[in-house]
Amino acid sequence: MKILYAIQGTGNGHLSRAMDVIPALEKRVTVDVLISGIQADLKVPFPVKYRYDGLSFIFGKGGGVDILKTFRRASVRRLIRDIKSCPVQDYDLVINDFEPVSAWACRIKGIKCIALSHQSALRSSLVPKPKHADWMGSQILKNYAPASDYYSFHFRKYDNKIFTPIIRNDIRNQEITDMGHFTVYLPAYGDKKLIKNLAKIKNAKWEVFSKHTTKDYSQGNVHIQPIDGMKFVQSMAASAGVLCGAGFETPAEAMYLTKKLMVIPMKRQYEQHFNAESLRELGVPVLPKLGKKSRKVLQEWVDEGKEIPVYFPEQTQFIIDKVLQEHISAPEIEEVKKKALLFSLPILKILS
Repeated sequence: MKILYAIQGTGNGHLSRAMDVIPALEKRVTVDVLISGIQADLKVPFPVKYRYDGLSFIFGKGGGVDILKTFRRASVRRLIRDIKSCPVQDYDLVINDFEPVSAWACRIKGIKCIALSHQSALRSSLVPKPKHADWMGSQILKNYAPASDYYSFHFRKYDNKIFTPIIRNDIRNQEITDMGHFTVYLPAYGDKKLIKNLAKIKNAKWEVFSKHTTKDYSQGNVHIQPIDGMKFVQSMAASAGVLCGAGFETPAEAMYLTKKLMVIPMKRQYEQHFNAESLRELGVPVLPKLGKKSRKVLQEWVDEGKEIPVYFPEQTQFIIDKVLQEHISAPEIEEVKKKALLFSLPILKILS
């Protein structure tokens, strides 16, 4: 079996999940990796065979996506060329983490494409939805990376094809302490706006990881530093709490590390507003935006906020084996069974 695993490279969450998904796939099949997108900060510890610009959303500095820069950066002609040339026909199966180039190449060429992403969970009618409608956001979630079948991740197992988050080993292996600081990752806010608001919060030391700086510096109780994947993980594990956007991986990792959490959903990012509703149901405080009016709520969270208990078991290999078992032919299943036996995994119960 030869599989193409395609990853969305806008943001860091998809690449974080890939660090555990790829080794699980490699225990069963031959894997080539495709990445599209230009906004990720993580260095990937695995070979990447195909790289495309794809369709990337550019973060602004006022709390949302910079629409003008996003459209300026996009090239429809290049995207169409990449879709046509993407060699999905050379693979037995394409597994897709919200990546548009391979997804549309599969759609055009009639190749099976299996979604394995958080975004696909938002298709379920059982997932909490934002109170406001967003036609454009809904269309993006539905059509950005179409697939033949969908397997998903969310904060809760809302239906039988939704699993709890994959928590990467870098997080699971961290020693959890409390050094008193608060870790901040709000890439859609500029440093000046963050400093202006966070500096007003008493009894708090802020460690901000910023997309908008190339050097470390401090102003009062706010320390700004460039994004570094391992330093960010270590800061979270040693923090008193985490303030971040309403993405998926960072809030999940913060809760797994038993840190109190507050989220600010990014403007014009409908997925984050879905996530905010689910987090709100769990008891996580949600700020509509960072500003003068939100400082009182932020101060109360610093002084009195509590962590939210969650149970996110390790099940990456189980999920990968389930996907493979349901989407490969009978002779190929026998080969997967042999490999499962070699690694002494309980997948035999699923396949038999």
